[in-house]
Amino acid sequence: MEFLSVLIPIFGIFVLGYIGQRKIGFDTKTISTMALYLMSPVLVFQTFYTTTFNSTYVYMSLYLLVLCFLLIGLVYIVAYLKGYSTVETCGMILASAFMNNGNYGTPVVLLLFGVAGLEYAVILMVIQQLIMCTIGVYYAAKGSSEAGGVRTAIRAVQRMPLVYGAIAGGIFQVLDIPLSKPIFQAVDLVASAAIPTIMITLGMQLANISIKKLPTSKVSFVLVTKLAISPIIAYGLVFFLPVDEMVKQIMIIMAAMPTAANTTMYALQFNTEPDLVSGATLLSTVLSLATLPVVFDVVL
Repeated sequence: MEFLSVLIPIFGIFVLGYIGQRKIGFDTKTISTMALYLMSPVLVFQTFYTTTFNSTYVYMSLYLLVLCFLLIGLVYIVAYLKGYSTVETCGMILASAFMNNGNYGTPVVLLLFGVAGLEYAVILMVIQQLIMCTIGVYYAAKGSSEAGGVRTAIRAVQRMPLVYGAIAGGIFQVLDIPLSKPIFQAVDLVASAAIPTIMITLGMQLANISIKKLPTSKVSFVLVTKLAISPIIAYGLVFFLPVDEMVKQIMIIMAAMPTAANTTMYALQFNTEPDLVSGATLLSTVLSLATLPVVFDVVL
């Protein structure tokens, strides 16, 4: 019941966006652009400005990068065997390689480990955001019908302001540059609104798709990869890391989270299989109600 008490607000926000899109109708791409380019960089700046990093965070970063590339490699193997196009491959990468450890994983970690685990969950969230806004945007742009190949994809990554928000936040912390109270309050307000806006945007996108039209083989592969293979790979990776046992448990649990909500915005922004990515996000989120308790039993 406590686990459901965490999920109900999350699903409630998805439903709010879904109903709003169905009843009113919005320009979803414009809203997602606002969240990506205006709100999310402020959230990242706030986190890097207020957090003191140590060697554990270096290992966490390496872990997330290795896990991401292993999952991407798995997608490439399957795509090669199935003869998928570049657009299809990039869409599957967006749906398979990035987990929802922000608006889903962080509340779950707080429930399971309390305040002691929350700090690690937040840092994992920020690192994952940086990976998504670089590697994720690269594949979203690469798979876009409007993109011009690898060079255009790299330029798209360079234009993503989340990276610069992280750099600015780190510089401000290292140089101990103070923010005035009004400015910090403004940063806090925008940062607090970023994740709910992303979740509402996901609900809006879900209102525009039909699960019946989704390719069964691709979605099945994504769901198995995201909810089963990913935590198994994570279990093997954390065995070699010199970090606290609780941190290892958090890493595995985060790897078992469903497809990240942000990937829906990237897919929508660059028109890279948005229906596949959104559908995978919805289905993996729903199915995680059954798969996550199994992961908890194994890890905890």
